[in-house]
Amino acid sequence: MTKKQLLILLAAFVLIAGGLGVWLAMGDSSTGAGVTGASGANPGYVLLPTDKALGNPKSKVVLIEYGAPSCPVCAAFNANTFDQFKKAYVDTGKVYYIFRVFNLRPDDAAAEKIARCLPEDKYFSFIDLLFRNQPLWDVEFGVTDVHGGLVRLGRMAGLSADQVDKCIENKAEDSRINKVQTEAESRYSINSTPTFILNGNTIGTGALSFEQLSQSLDAELAKKQ
Repeated sequence: MTKKQLLILLAAFVLIAGGLGVWLAMGDSSTGAGVTGASGANPGYVLLPTDKALGNPKSKVVLIEYGAPSCPVCAAFNANTFDQFKKAYVDTGKVYYIFRVFNLRPDDAAAEKIARCLPEDKYFSFIDLLFRNQPLWDVEFGVTDVHGGLVRLGRMAGLSADQVDKCIENKAEDSRINKVQTEAESRYSINSTPTFILNGNTIGTGALSFEQLSQSLDAELAKKQ
């Protein structure tokens, strides 16, 4: 092999290696593990591969709701605002919505673990079921048999009582839930639900009306055009 041929072969190897590095980097980011949001570098939030989300993941506007299944105020937002918000912003691809559970009590973790045992496309419908049926399982409504109430709702969603118990006993999920809780407290100083984070900034707590929420969303969308 001549010196010229050796140099050409070496150059080709460098190009292939460089291309492989780019491909690997793209592959890592596509998993969603620890990646920043679509709005650019350091947007003030991190998307997780375990996030439960709706909408267009490429949207430049990301809304994170930290809520608790046993929270009556969260249930009020779900009943009065969420559907209108979803239709206007999520279904149209304008906003990428993420729901993260922030425990107010251990019952919230149990409810979340049941929701995550269901098929992926059933998660949000079960969260909705929990909100709309809080009087069946939530201690704030005087319920004394919380476990029985959760089993009842789990069976409504298609799980057996044994399956519900196995979901609740999942220790690996406890670790994930605790990490979400810790990050919410340290990054956003969250201490109540629901709390809404828009592109890394807290925009409000409580049962925001559609008008209140849309005002913030429209302003952020205008900035991203």
